[in-house]
Amino acid sequence: MIETKTESIEDFLNTHINHKLMTGVEDIVRAAAAAEITPRFRRLDAAEIEEKSAPHDLVTVADKRAEEYLTRELAALLPGSVVVGEEAVAADPASYEAIQGSAPVWIVDPVDGTRQFVHGDPGFCTLVALALDGVVLASWTYAPALGEMAVAVRGRGARLNGEVLHAGPPAPGTDLRVATSHPDFTTDEQKRSLLGLRTDGVAPRPCGSAGLEYLGIARGTVDAIAFGWELAWDHAAGILLVEEAGGAHLTRDGIPFSIRGGNALPFTAARDADAARRVAGLLAA
Repeated sequence: MIETKTESIEDFLNTHINHKLMTGVEDIVRAAAAAEITPRFRRLDAAEIEEKSAPHDLVTVADKRAEEYLTRELAALLPGSVVVGEEAVAADPASYEAIQGSAPVWIVDPVDGTRQFVHGDPGFCTLVALALDGVVLASWTYAPALGEMAVAVRGRGARLNGEVLHAGPPAPGTDLRVATSHPDFTTDEQKRSLLGLRTDGVAPRPCGSAGLEYLGIARGTVDAIAFGWELAWDHAAGILLVEEAGGAHLTRDGIPFSIRGGNALPFTAARDADAARRVAGLLAA
């Protein structure tokens, strides 16, 4: 059993975030996808797809079964840890409170980009992050249909299929490419904030899978995101991936995004601190 009350973030990193755990999680994520997600890609029956809160908010049997697989295996890999998964929270909203606790917490989105998955678009991924006391320590972003696995460890960098990721600054003299919350999922107030991006030198567009947009920032194909929701399973893995690739994140009031919530929204993550400040300023204007 892990003792966390007196264990610092640095101690936890040094003690538990090692090669065995990192490869163990990667194996679990790949196995969950192979067992429950990829066999159903482009083969879903209508009865295997459900609406949750709205017609654009979908869940499939792949989401549910992959999360069950990940929950079982991740909890066993790190005794004393807890799991917060999107589908488990949908069934029991109170389970989300584990993010506020002191135990190590796995934050899981079994199929990020369910809408893409349902429509046969390969732009979906599985997201797993490990956090302690509100700090994300490691993350895994796996896009099985694209053959991409990105991992990050706090203070140790980020890699995509084994190659070091470095976001670098946006190209000078070009429009800032910003992926934004889809209009279907924004409030009127957030829409007004996002209008700040409709200005010279910025090229906003609706986002796809949040996890793959973060990967785009880390690899330099997307300059920034501007998102109006803060559910941790969509952001924890990507926030760390961006940080470890050299990027930055800020909320609308100019402070870093917190996976524990209470953020001024919309918030941004970007390829470097200057781009993050620029986008955050436009959102707040």
